[in-house]
Amino acid sequence: MKASMKTLLATAMTMASLAGVLPAQPAPPLSNTEFAFNMVRNAALPAGVLTQAKALVIIKSIGDVEIMTVAVSGLPPNTDFDFFVIQVPTAPFGLAWYQGDVETDAQGNGVQEFIGRFSDETFIVAPGVAPAPDTMPQGPFPDATQNPKTAPVQLYHLGMWFNDPKDAVKAGAPGTVTPFNGEHNAGVQVINTSNFPAILGPLFHVKS
Repeated sequence: MKASMKTLLATAMTMASLAGVLPAQPAPPLSNTEFAFNMVRNAALPAGVLTQAKALVIIKSIGDVEIMTVAVSGLPPNTDFDFFVIQVPTAPFGLAWYQGDVETDAQGNGVQEFIGRFSDETFIVAPGVAPAPDTMPQGPFPDATQNPKTAPVQLYHLGMWFNDPKDAVKAGAPGTVTPFNGEHNAGVQVINTSNFPAILGPLFHVKS
């Protein structure tokens, strides 16, 4: 990560901490090529659980791709989480893809950088049905062996899940098993972008 981006994230997280909460609405663009917004605690979590969970996201367009930097805080320390681009921010989530992992430090903070297409052009499409590899046939969510046909579906939301249901239980959350990790045995969602409209999530505001 460039030094300027690190400084920007550190300053933003400090300001958020002093304010107590991150603002619910998207911030004005940082520049013509940068857009910052917040992720908020999953309201479906039990009352009193992870009440300070949040994230700051900064997306920087570099032309053909975007760089998305995610800074999380208020989470359990030394814990692995799984980060997804999703169709809608809360259940049933719609279509989704696994973007990567975010790990917290001893203070429950973490920073991760992703490179890809994170803009108003982010979508999934399946022009036809085709065979899919059955590499994980066991467990509560075995692989599908073919895809459904679908027209282009825009994906503008983000969400993050506990990688391990046991970590969710330790934090006071339900131990529900979900398919949101590489082995399809993740825990519950922790933060999301439900502070944006269900149809037009934050990625819509990043213009390619």
